[in-house]
Amino acid sequence: MRKTWLLGFGFFSISIGWSLYNGFVPFFLNDYLESTALIGFLMTIDNYFALFIQPYVGSLSDRTQTRFGRRMPYLLIGIPLAALFIALIPFHHNLFTLILFMVGMNLSMAIFRSPTIALMPDITPEHQRTKANGIINFMGGLGAILAFSVGAFLFNLHESLPFLLVGMVLIVTLWVLLKNIKENRDSLPVTMTIASKIDYKGELNAPTIFLLAAIFFWFMAIQGMEALFTLYGVKELGLSRSDSAFSLAFFSLSFVLSSIPSGFFGAKYGEKQVILIGVIGLFFVFLFLNWVDSVFILRFFLVAGGMFWACININAYPYVVSTGSEHRNGTRTGLYYLVSSLSAIVSPPVLGLLIDHFGFRMLFFAAAVSMLFALACILKVKNHEAVSDSVH
Repeated sequence: MRKTWLLGFGFFSISIGWSLYNGFVPFFLNDYLESTALIGFLMTIDNYFALFIQPYVGSLSDRTQTRFGRRMPYLLIGIPLAALFIALIPFHHNLFTLILFMVGMNLSMAIFRSPTIALMPDITPEHQRTKANGIINFMGGLGAILAFSVGAFLFNLHESLPFLLVGMVLIVTLWVLLKNIKENRDSLPVTMTIASKIDYKGELNAPTIFLLAAIFFWFMAIQGMEALFTLYGVKELGLSRSDSAFSLAFFSLSFVLSSIPSGFFGAKYGEKQVILIGVIGLFFVFLFLNWVDSVFILRFFLVAGGMFWACININAYPYVVSTGSEHRNGTRTGLYYLVSSLSAIVSPPVLGLLIDHFGFRMLFFAAAVSMLFALACILKVKNHEAVSDSVH
């Protein structure tokens, strides 16, 4: 498990980057734009690139052979570029340069995201993957907490400080991974089979299709909520920008504290069962948030939401990997992020359009409806044992 904790630094860097992006970039856009729908669209324009790059890079990494391994070359390229662009974001001069730096950052993140995540099943036996995913998501959650709490404090001092800090964190993360993870030494023998070609169709069995559909709908809820929550806090509840971002830290803190237990529960009771608990629980959290006006009660429900989100998110990726063949970890990781990127494209602008017409209360109502669709899809997925036996 030592390697898993070290690999968690990779997920830490991804999470802190995305959290900072979602929490503070809408404020920069709001300086130039009044339409929430347009802000939502611009918050996701980068995902149009990620939609194609992440699945391709994930599959390409399955077929890559270098002295650094299969995944590390993409980290060596993507992480320094991401560090550069995220540090440049607060130094934009107009809307054009802001969008340019946003797209540059997210294109860079797309280069190394799938290979970084694919390292986990590469070096971890299947029966330990939910536990390992709990650990790396624990690290990712710490990144989100730092982005929303320390980031909010630094943002108040100067808008550039949290972005510069994250740029430095990305560089340190790359050094930690290069020093401690040696793919050719640490990867499991079964994962060293190099795929001859990219084969998405061969990976899309029925359980995978339903599972990917469920992932799409629950990310619709989460991506939209995270991208627009800080504006919701300011315009609906009257919070300051920093207090609104700090409120989202309660969701992240709860997620962090629940990550490792959720992984252990998934290993003991099965990924699907724990995911179902999370989907149902998060539906009720989003539903009740429609009537919340108190900041204290809001943060209470965000804590509950983080617990249920951990039940879902910690077990989803190992569940996706388990429905396919061992030598396609990169391909299936790419499919996972293709679906999450697609939901990130659709959710914020659609929710923003609903908010423009019906008010910010539509944010949590739409998220609750999306969780219902996720529930219908996950119920169609075969149990873990049946899926695994049918494909290995």
